[in-house]
Amino acid sequence: MQFTRDMLIRAAAAAASFVALGALALPANAADVIKIGAPLALTGSLADEGKKQDVVWKMWLDKVNAAGGISVGGKKMQVELVKYDYQSDGQRAAQLAEKLITDDKVDFALSPFGSGHTKIVATVTERYQTPLLACASSSEAVFDQTFKYLFGTLSPNGGMTNAMVAFFKTKMPGLKRIAVLGRDDVFPKSMAQGLSAAAKSAGLDVTYDQLYAVGTMDHSAAVSAIKATNPDWIYATGYTQDLILIRKQMADLGVKAPIITMVAGPAYKEYTDGLGNLANGVTSSSWWHHATNYKGIGVWPTTADFYKEFVAKEHSDPDYVHASCAAAVVVLKDAIERAGSTDKSKVRDALAATNVSTFYGPVKFSANGMNEVRDLPIIQVQEKQIKVLHPADIKNADMVLLN
Repeated sequence: MQFTRDMLIRAAAAAASFVALGALALPANAADVIKIGAPLALTGSLADEGKKQDVVWKMWLDKVNAAGGISVGGKKMQVELVKYDYQSDGQRAAQLAEKLITDDKVDFALSPFGSGHTKIVATVTERYQTPLLACASSSEAVFDQTFKYLFGTLSPNGGMTNAMVAFFKTKMPGLKRIAVLGRDDVFPKSMAQGLSAAAKSAGLDVTYDQLYAVGTMDHSAAVSAIKATNPDWIYATGYTQDLILIRKQMADLGVKAPIITMVAGPAYKEYTDGLGNLANGVTSSSWWHHATNYKGIGVWPTTADFYKEFVAKEHSDPDYVHASCAAAVVVLKDAIERAGSTDKSKVRDALAATNVSTFYGPVKFSANGMNEVRDLPIIQVQEKQIKVLHPADIKNADMVLLN
């Protein structure tokens, strides 16, 4: 094949952008730098989610380095974030995780978005005994592989599903029939299965319980089947664009229920922006909300501090992904400082012993590496705004049943 001058210029430009994405400029003495690696979904189907991680990690990095870096055994060390775009491809994420460890020599790693991709990357970091902080993985199935170096800031899905069933039964005493539709992917599948099990345990009749394939672009058959069962509660799980499409097709086909829940759609601004008035009345659950009032360690001493800085930078409210991922690096910094070392095994042990409060809430890792169960917010879109229905200490609205 003959390469033209234009082709060579384009290739050189592409290579330059790849290098720029891969690493920030190193200080003069690289030995004084703590390197943290991150495979990020900056393009592809998970780009919206990956960019949320990128935004808060940059915020944290700037604040930490401006304050002199991380204190390690009495010496301040600057922090470098080495990142690559894995293009929403799980296998590419694993390849880049290995590159980060073997070529870039990162000390620690941050996980990509989602339970499925976290699990894939964790197999790599475990092999190299590199601590991996997961901030967007809540499926117990990810943490059941005896990974010693994996730690997650989200609480388990189970606490969320059981709480939602109990709460909705109090708000609708006549609640009897529920239809469950979930994406056949690690996190949404786990949520769908967990909700179905919780509903059955609570005496509800699960009238529909199916999974849809990743990449499904037409949910009309499933939506029509749900309509035929005449449910009181429709529960759908998936990622943002899935749930926007499902909600639109429900409206097109005249599918209604007193309670419509989508996890975790309404937790994201992209969901309400994409649906407008159709988002109103949809309930969900979340791991965090900015209405909380937590205090603790790190560069953001309170929830209000994090919220104020985020809004000033992004001109929108942060969601649980932003908060959990910011908390992950706060916790990592704390563990490094308690270990007094960048030795991976020592930092791993410090992470395992973590029991702190942060702007995001308490973080205490269970034996499997997951953050312990806590009372999580149940939310509803009202007038295109997110309102908190539960728990009582941060509640700012009453639940509205749909027709």
